[in-house]
Amino acid sequence: MKRIEKGSIIDSLSEKIANSQNFYLADISDLNAEATYKLRKACFEKKVTLQVVKNSLLRKAFEKSGKNVDELLPLLNHNTSVMFSETANAPAQLIKEFRKTSDKPVLKGAYVQESVYVGDDQLDFLSAIKSKEELLGDIIGLLQSPIKNVISCLKSGQNKLTGLVKALEERAN
Repeated sequence: MKRIEKGSIIDSLSEKIANSQNFYLADISDLNAEATYKLRKACFEKKVTLQVVKNSLLRKAFEKSGKNVDELLPLLNHNTSVMFSETANAPAQLIKEFRKTSDKPVLKGAYVQESVYVGDDQLDFLSAIKSKEELLGDIIGLLQSPIKNVISCLKSGQNKLTGLVKALEERAN
């Protein structure tokens, strides 16, 4: 690979890293062609970009991006793939689902919402992280719940009040 090609790869990667809030480092080595195809297809369906890169180029891209990923630098050995996603938990869920049929990919580390996670043991935690949309849905549901309770009490109370007023009217007559 020529120096110009390496430079363009580093530039492209550093731009992706700088603009991404979430990316995962995984080891997908030893996957055969069929399994790699299935993984790439699953990534496409989940809107996760999978890119296999040389560790030296990724290290330079990290340095150029300006993100604080010093904890991920020691993980850049053996084979490394980078998974970029808009949704924080999508790559973790994808890895977890894919490992039901295979022992790979192995999570090396992740950068999620300005936090660094190291090691495959973080996979369960990362897959449980809620996305921004899920959190907003939970908050809206919590906010609507008391309002719904008040409205239903008022509606049921209306029937009771009407009945009481009619009973008092009948007694008065």
